Amino acid sequence: MTELSRKFGVRAEFYSEKFYPAFRAAAAKKKLLIVSDANTAKYAVPFLDRIRACGSEAFALVLSESEPVADERTCEEVAEAGERADYILAVGSGTLNDIAKYVSYRQGKECGVLATAASMDGFTSGVVPLIKNGQKITEGAHVVSDILIDFDILCSAPKIMTGAGVGDILAKHCSLADWKLAHVLKGEPYNENAASLMRSALAGCERSLGNIREGGRGGIADLMNALLVSGYAMVLAGNSRPASGAEHHMSHYLEMDFLKRGERIPLHGVKVGLGTIVSLCMYHRLSRLRHAFPGKEEAERIAAALPLPERAEEVLRAFGCPTRFSQIGVSEDTVRDMLFRCYKIRDRFTIMTLYHEQDLMRGAADELIGLYY
Repeated sequence: MTELSRKFGVRAEFYSEKFYPAFRAAAAKKKLLIVSDANTAKYAVPFLDRIRACGSEAFALVLSESEPVADERTCEEVAEAGERADYILAVGSGTLNDIAKYVSYRQGKECGVLATAASMDGFTSGVVPLIKNGQKITEGAHVVSDILIDFDILCSAPKIMTGAGVGDILAKHCSLADWKLAHVLKGEPYNENAASLMRSALAGCERSLGNIREGGRGGIADLMNALLVSGYAMVLAGNSRPASGAEHHMSHYLEMDFLKRGERIPLHGVKVGLGTIVSLCMYHRLSRLRHAFPGKEEAERIAAALPLPERAEEVLRAFGCPTRFSQIGVSEDTVRDMLFRCYKIRDRFTIMTLYHEQDLMRGAADELIGLYY
């Protein structure tokens, strides 16, 4: 984990009695802003006390929400505090990490993260998902300079958050398949080094699923490694192709629906896990279709290498993750709209795009809703 991180210019450091000496040395002459939310403040406060005791100048911003959103208002709040700092450290996982990367990138300073859950793959990516004008978009940022890892914290995270991380990693089956599909059918550039790196980390994570469920240190280390590698694979590819396909577009579509309704948004990896099940089903049902189209044989070959959707359901259910859209509080109409519209979120060819280009969704929607709603 640390060797690969060094290759990409990230200081990945594990907690020890010496209290992150590499991070402390790098930040010794900088004024640190420690950003947390209502949930992660319990880790941020002792970290702040300890880093001050080590001689660093630091101050804290605790966002009032327990689950903040990376929207204009929250980013502006962090940016205002960040003006008084030389370095921004997020204490959290998904949203806080994204906000710290986005704000620090635009302010021309370094950032890092103290990970509080192995729940998502954005720790080391060079992009950030944001909400602007109520729409989910992706913008460029920089990779974190430091990622601080305390396995006591990660292993004690709520099981559903670890399950969300597993969901985000299982999704790589689909994102890599979508990337290959776009390469074969549309001639999109494909980076085998990035894809191979992601496949290897995915396989390592899947071998450790039992230990991950138990909250074992080794299993959580393998999950965290896969999550970090996902970010590195995106940097290597120059885009999010190795880690994000139709399953993420489904998640983004649902997230915007929750925002419009002003309701609590389920964890990213939970929604992505649901999208993964649907994508796997869409791939495997290609072989049952009588409809012929250019590239169908190639698409079927890609599908044949994928796990069955039932396997993904089994894994996610073991972590207490929802395996039906009705379980996360969206309507059947919303799911139907998602199936017909989410491919428009990004100009990116995926299995969902294929279904629409070949007019396959009209025949698939009822089946998919019947299975997964």
